[in-house]
Amino acid sequence: MEKSTKNFLAACSVIIGTCIGAGILGIPYVASQSGFSIAAFYLIFLGGIILLVNLYLGETALRTKQNHQLVGYAKKYIGKGGGKLMKFAFVFGIYSAIIAYLVGVGDSFSFLIFGNLNYSLVFGVIFGLFISFLLWRGIKFLKVYEKMGVLAIVILISTIFFNFVWRVEYSNLDYTNFQYALVPFGVILFALLSETSIPIASRILKNEKHILKKTIIVSSIISIIFYLLFTFTVLGFSGFVTPEIATFTLGAFFIILGVFTMFTSHLSLGNALMENFEIDEGFRKKKSWILSSFAPVLVYIFISFFDFFSFTRVLSIGGVVSGGLIAVLSLFIVKKAKIKGERKPEYSIPINWLIIIVILFIFIIGIIREILSLFAPI
Repeated sequence: MEKSTKNFLAACSVIIGTCIGAGILGIPYVASQSGFSIAAFYLIFLGGIILLVNLYLGETALRTKQNHQLVGYAKKYIGKGGGKLMKFAFVFGIYSAIIAYLVGVGDSFSFLIFGNLNYSLVFGVIFGLFISFLLWRGIKFLKVYEKMGVLAIVILISTIFFNFVWRVEYSNLDYTNFQYALVPFGVILFALLSETSIPIASRILKNEKHILKKTIIVSSIISIIFYLLFTFTVLGFSGFVTPEIATFTLGAFFIILGVFTMFTSHLSLGNALMENFEIDEGFRKKKSWILSSFAPVLVYIFISFFDFFSFTRVLSIGGVVSGGLIAVLSLFIVKKAKIKGERKPEYSIPINWLIIIVILFIFIIGIIREILSLFAPI
């Protein structure tokens, strides 16, 4: 296999592996609240928005000579204030994601081994410590494990589809509840977030930058299709009794594969967070590693004592707060990069104030919904 093909597959693996993680396990549950058609609309609509944002970030990376993560791009192109906002959104989003993975993996192993969630905290902490070891090994290790993880994702979704699609009850799919129409917004937005993988993909393709656009588009379309197939099959099979972690209703084999989807995303996001601390904040590797590995575990231990922070709650909060802020800031970043960029990019995507205002409005609606949900939980 040619090196360019290998790098293309590696970059796709990083983006898909970042995108398809804990979020996929929460989508069928929130879809059961609103109905499949509403969830499918969000997957396609929000998926299109995130694809556009990722293309903008890819263009920004191509216009910039130095390597950065999202915070570095914000500081460079929209100043210190923008950098601080992006830093908050970036760290908050990744911490939310990692905590969701710890919750999901801890619950999965406890349910798988003991048939209950009594030991979730223990398994979540053990998983977090295991990931910390892998993160210390860096991006070369990430490229190997992302390929394995994406393979597990393909096996998970394909196997679930072909095993359970024949048992789909279409009555579980043909209802719509507009009272809960906004419920899936945050979880689906979280599930689609993959902005942090774009700078990593750009680095992997450092000698094949002309295929970055193709990489982003292919990876995004694959992720959306996987989400649609998974939600269709699980919701069609489980209906109103769909649990917060979808694989719980499908059996041990699928629970294990579900863990792999969270494993790949955790590894990719943890690496992105380390890069941010090292490259953009100037921290030493050891300090960056501790902040990326052990700090989220401590937060996970703390929130485990509060029933409020359920699996889908963490996903929704992380998606709306971090995802919305990163998306909007990314639009301002690329608008400036088009003016202040240091090199001619291999591709360019048009942007104007109408696009910025529409996307900003969409995410404001999501934030309002999340605030209101504090008084009427999912």
